[in-house]
Amino acid sequence: MITVKATQIGATYDVVVVGGGPAGMAAALAAKDAGAARVLIIDREKEAGGILWQCIHAGFGLHYFKEELTGPEYAQRFLEQVLEHDIDVVSDTYVLDIDRNKQVKLMSGAAGVRIISARAAVLAMGARERTRGAIRIPGTRPAGVMTAGLAQKFVNLLGYLPGRRVAILGSGDIGLIMARRLTLEGVEVAGVFEIMPHANGLGRNIVQCLHDFGIPLHLSTTVVHIHGRDRVEKVTVAPVDDRLHPIMDKCWDVPCDTLLLSIGLIPENELSRQIQVRLDPVTGGPVVSSTMETSVDGVFACGNVVHIHDLVDFVTQEALLAGRHAGECVTGKRPPADNIRLVPGENVAYCVPHTISTDREHTVYLRVRRPLERSCLRLGEVYERKLRYVFPAEMITLKVRPAILQKFHGDSLAVHVLPRDGSASPEDLDDAEQPTVWHIPEA
Repeated sequence: MITVKATQIGATYDVVVVGGGPAGMAAALAAKDAGAARVLIIDREKEAGGILWQCIHAGFGLHYFKEELTGPEYAQRFLEQVLEHDIDVVSDTYVLDIDRNKQVKLMSGAAGVRIISARAAVLAMGARERTRGAIRIPGTRPAGVMTAGLAQKFVNLLGYLPGRRVAILGSGDIGLIMARRLTLEGVEVAGVFEIMPHANGLGRNIVQCLHDFGIPLHLSTTVVHIHGRDRVEKVTVAPVDDRLHPIMDKCWDVPCDTLLLSIGLIPENELSRQIQVRLDPVTGGPVVSSTMETSVDGVFACGNVVHIHDLVDFVTQEALLAGRHAGECVTGKRPPADNIRLVPGENVAYCVPHTISTDREHTVYLRVRRPLERSCLRLGEVYERKLRYVFPAEMITLKVRPAILQKFHGDSLAVHVLPRDGSASPEDLDDAEQPTVWHIPEA
């Protein structure tokens, strides 16, 4: 990809996008289309595209492009559009700070430290994986303990196998995909061990990556000890009780030379904290309005830096919204201020955006805390929809239209996902708004 050298970027830009992954590229394109004359993408990697380069499996683009693509194919399509729109891209460069006046401090090996001015900024730094330190697994510190994403990079980009017999802790999507990938490369996958009573990956990945390859999934089970001096020799696993405490008298050993950790993602928000953006304690990402603007005027955020998404297509849609409003911000086209605050209610972990307006349509993303069959999504007293099934690993999207909001009078609106009795008739269900239904048996 052709990029601008750090020594060649201008001193001022209308919109600066921090992060060159799928969120950053989509936000830059939308900002340009909305009227921003000069747009800059800053990425710390050697090449923009984000994590997509190592995601060589298919399954991307089904919602946005209406066809199935691999991660590199999805990235390439956006990179080509970025170049066609005359958007500057500078790689191998870090953003050290953004102040309240949108003065962006950059650092690169080629140009050292320099400051550029922006009229608006979009935070699209993505997320990082939780590591062993986040869950404090007892035991020694041998080689062979790594995150699933690092193993994916080793196999797909560098051509190295992480080990010959692998155990996977956590049922996140990257871990599930790597269970299949390693099996195809001849590696024995001893099993996937998940501390929760339900899987944390998409249902399709449970089926396609585990069930189709005969890889066992042990729910309500976790790793309680890692054994080995120079290299992992085995791990001890144990079932957990209702409070997630290990039942040690029922533990057993799993011989393996590698332990992959797929225990969740954390929004990459060090920069957000530096500029004192207000953060949501549940998502770990910025609190955003319906335009994806943060608590700092003129600073927008989108993608996994706000909350962890299931699909890159949803990241793209959210980033297009953030980029469009960042572009309109610099051209003076501000929509009316939000006048309703969304409040997570019964069995709802969080809602994004955090505020909405009664004057236009919104897409609200939310996750439930526990799985339910025959459930009901309730928006205050103004809207109700029956759902076939809800699952913490699969995000729910809800279209909220002005006609619904006009019935509401108040400044906060609670969102609930409740159990219901009976079965829904076909006319009660909107397939476009339902998560895929998978019944996950315990291995």
